[in-house]
Amino acid sequence: MEDPCPGLAEYFDLQSFPGNHSAWNGSCDYAYALGGGDGSALETGDHAHLPARVFIGVALAAIMLVCGLGNSLFVTALVSCRKLRSVTNLLIANLAVSDLLVALVCCPFEMHYYVVQELSWSFGPHLCSAVTYLRSVSLYVSTDALLAIAMDRYLVIVHPLKPRMSSHRACCVLGSIWLFSLLVALPSAYFSTQTQFGALRGSLGDKAYCVQIWTADKAALYKTYFLFLFVAQFLLPVLTMSGCYVQICHALWFKNLPGFQTEQIRGRLKARRKTVLVLLGILLTYVLCWTPYYSYSIIRDFFPGLLVRFTHSVSLYYLVECIAMSNSVINTLFFIMAKNKTGRYIRRALFRRCSLRPRLHMPERTTLEHHSTPHPVSH
Repeated sequence: MEDPCPGLAEYFDLQSFPGNHSAWNGSCDYAYALGGGDGSALETGDHAHLPARVFIGVALAAIMLVCGLGNSLFVTALVSCRKLRSVTNLLIANLAVSDLLVALVCCPFEMHYYVVQELSWSFGPHLCSAVTYLRSVSLYVSTDALLAIAMDRYLVIVHPLKPRMSSHRACCVLGSIWLFSLLVALPSAYFSTQTQFGALRGSLGDKAYCVQIWTADKAALYKTYFLFLFVAQFLLPVLTMSGCYVQICHALWFKNLPGFQTEQIRGRLKARRKTVLVLLGILLTYVLCWTPYYSYSIIRDFFPGLLVRFTHSVSLYYLVECIAMSNSVINTLFFIMAKNKTGRYIRRALFRRCSLRPRLHMPERTTLEHHSTPHPVSH
């Protein structure tokens, strides 16, 4: 077959469409099929294995149930009860709102797209762009909020004499996080659309996909954009958070406190150590959940020949996408297990009892703020 787009062979092998996750659409353009985020797989004739579909279906259902319900309760409590509006809880609320976007807006469409229709989009190009955009924004907001929490804990524990972040400054930080995420995710909305690839392979029939389409002359731009996202929204935040928590652990476990340690001080230290262990678990799960996703995307975009030779590449994408999305559920469960008084604070807020007297034995409470922060449900 004559190459309709001469000179582009270095970007895409037109004869290997079934195994690739970048697709030629018949007009010298390149489509990166997105299930809402930075990359996905095109189903091109052979259905993904049933276990893979069930796996991602369970993950989506868990996100809608756990993240939707848990974070809705926390946001409701935060709005209703002024007592809960601490700096750390504001940062956690950022995670809650970003997860709600995914759980209540994106996941129902993705359940239909991935599981019910097996990668067939039927909601039109505008909703395709909107779902892709909101999911990307949610990911970037969550990443930056986790980074903000780590830096807040670093200042409180490693540099306790420095001024704490005020509520006004925290709101400015949150506004900056959202503005940055909204701007960074714009290309995902601009290049996303609903399209068909039947012109290349008849077996695809009338199946429509929600994809990002970058024209061939923008292939280098796409790769640059992806590398920017990988560095700015994964690599640098992970390295920064790791550095913060290394110094936090040194201050809590290996640094001797001067003077006589009262029972109250020992209780405070124990509570802070417990909180840091929870945050370390959240960082570890973030890395474990998103590393396979970014690794798959790098292989797909820079070494597509490796996926061409892999017969179960679609099922593999289902797996890495499922692992990445499960990060929201795991984070929520981490906070619920760590906070044994979470339900009490939410019930107070929901039943308008925020004015009840605070507990007298403050050192026994474990929160991200230690003594000054109520027990939240979070991302």
